[in-house]
Amino acid sequence: MTTSTTLTPAASSVAIVRRPKRLRSLWLLVSLGALAGLMLASVMIGSREVSWAEIMAALGGSVDGFGPAAVATRIPRTLLAVVAGAALGLSGAVMQGVTRNPLADPGILGVNVGASLAVVCGMAYFGLTSASGMIWVAIAGAGATAVFVYTIGSLGRGGSTPLKLALAGAATSAALASFVTAVVLPRNDIAEGVRSWQIGGVGGVTLESIRVVAPFLLVGLIVSLLSARSLNSLALGDDLAAGLGERVAIARAAAAIGAVVLCGAVTAVAGPIGFVGLVVPHACRLIVGVDHRWLLPFSAVLGAALLTGADVLGRIVARPSEIDVGIITALIGAPFFIYIVRRRKVREL
Repeated sequence: MTTSTTLTPAASSVAIVRRPKRLRSLWLLVSLGALAGLMLASVMIGSREVSWAEIMAALGGSVDGFGPAAVATRIPRTLLAVVAGAALGLSGAVMQGVTRNPLADPGILGVNVGASLAVVCGMAYFGLTSASGMIWVAIAGAGATAVFVYTIGSLGRGGSTPLKLALAGAATSAALASFVTAVVLPRNDIAEGVRSWQIGGVGGVTLESIRVVAPFLLVGLIVSLLSARSLNSLALGDDLAAGLGERVAIARAAAAIGAVVLCGAVTAVAGPIGFVGLVVPHACRLIVGVDHRWLLPFSAVLGAALLTGADVLGRIVARPSEIDVGIITALIGAPFFIYIVRRRKVREL
């Protein structure tokens, strides 16, 4: 006598990974504690260290003396590092789930550079200056680039293999970066600001900039988190996901929109920061497994911690100056990218 079992989407999600819920909850608390510590360090550490008393004075509205004034400028910077890191970590996890590609990342796939080109063109040719306008344009550029790279990487036999997508993204990034340079070079009025913005950083931000970008990040966050169950089904393969009742095309498009909104909005305010979306999801899988219901929120928390920590590290190693956070994440992420490629030994083109 044999029995057949039909998996529901919920059951398939559970079947993907079995890890003790208590252990994952403990790791979540540890990650949140580490993030809180890094946020405090971000406010205290800089060209001049400030004390806890000076932080409390600044929060109380007193800006007498250099310490509280420094705190008042570091708080928006810390908040941007947290929200940008969370957005990039989450978008990377979603992109890897949508494409079933461990090499997917907003930077590697050229999505960040596409957003950059759109913003630069808007500034140079259409007089774009408003923060909200830049965000809309960046999201449009990121979306167009994501569609282009995925289409190119899917051509030929085998469809969208990890190496083909990575190569398509690298080629697209190089081409779009050249276009950005061609647009900026004749325009001395925007050249200086664009050059520093292209490196990727969280310095010089204001609370107003965070207020403008917050609604976009909130929408991208909600859409991405709601796609967790669908991404679990897609991880089983398109045919099996469809058999489980998943609308594959709609699920993949919805998740991709959430990821594009996140990385486009972050690029508009902080520049094209790379490798966070590559490193963070892989680290989170070692902790919580591949269940996207846990992987996505963990990626957001760990992404926030990574970018905040990278910003603090950039201030420590070059004190009294600082190194932009985009350079620090590249130094961390580039060797990790090479390691992932070598480990998977991908040979298909």
